Amino acid sequence: MSFKMLVPVLLAVGGLIAAGCGEDSSTGKVASSTAGNAVDRAFVADMVPHHQSAVQMASIANSRGRSAFVSGLAQNIVRTQNSEIATMRDADKTLAAAGVAKGSLGVPEHTMGMNGDVASLRTATPFDTAFLRMMIPHHEGALVMAKAELAKGKDPKLRTLAQNIISGQQREITAMRKRLGSSVPMSDHMAAGHSG
Repeated sequence: MSFKMLVPVLLAVGGLIAAGCGEDSSTGKVASSTAGNAVDRAFVADMVPHHQSAVQMASIANSRGRSAFVSGLAQNIVRTQNSEIATMRDADKTLAAAGVAKGSLGVPEHTMGMNGDVASLRTATPFDTAFLRMMIPHHEGALVMAKAELAKGKDPKLRTLAQNIISGQQREITAMRKRLGSSVPMSDHMAAGHSG
């Protein structure tokens, strides 16, 4: 066989091998180039509204906060969490396009730290104390969710984001607790060990 005749045959065989390597034997579907799973999509589905809630709270703090600490914290929350929302939505689009279905994050709703009445911040007095007392459990809920993503998620971008959420929001929790003093107890779900 001449070289000219051999090239198309080799290309065809190579294509078949590549296609065969990409098939998921459990579903018969071609595996995506992403390493994500259903937990990753659940993480996005739960964390995006969680972040949006924090941004809403922080936006109120931008206009009502009395201290430089609360104003600075609020500005950082708006900036950081809006950026993280964009990252999550981008990763979710990629996972959806790859045919990854949304599963469950496995985090009970009551541990997500979204029990506070955000609207009450518009009239809360003194504002700074009310804001910090609502944001601490909210942040703690984000830690629970991010740890669930690290435990069960597969998407590298989302796992990196989850780690950043843990380190960033843990720092903010520590600063908020210090600002309020020792009078703020750890949230029930954190004390019960659900953070892992």
